[in-house]
Amino acid sequence: MTLGIIAAGIAVFTGIGAGIGIGFATGKASEAIARQPEAAGKINSALLMGCALAEGTAIFGFITALLVIFMG
Repeated sequence: MTLGIIAAGIAVFTGIGAGIGIGFATGKASEAIARQPEAAGKINSALLMGCALAEGTAIFGFITALLVIFMG
């Protein structure tokens, strides 16, 4: 059981990577919009798609952690 808890803790660390990635992407998108305000719509679309993919990775890690805790 202890090994399962450690594995679940490691799986949850995917949220850290997702948070860093989303923060970096948001900063770069803000810079891009400041340089080219007329392209804000396209930049926001790309930003939201990237954030959704990064957040999906964090959710997969969370689900994996739950499965390890409750099924393992």
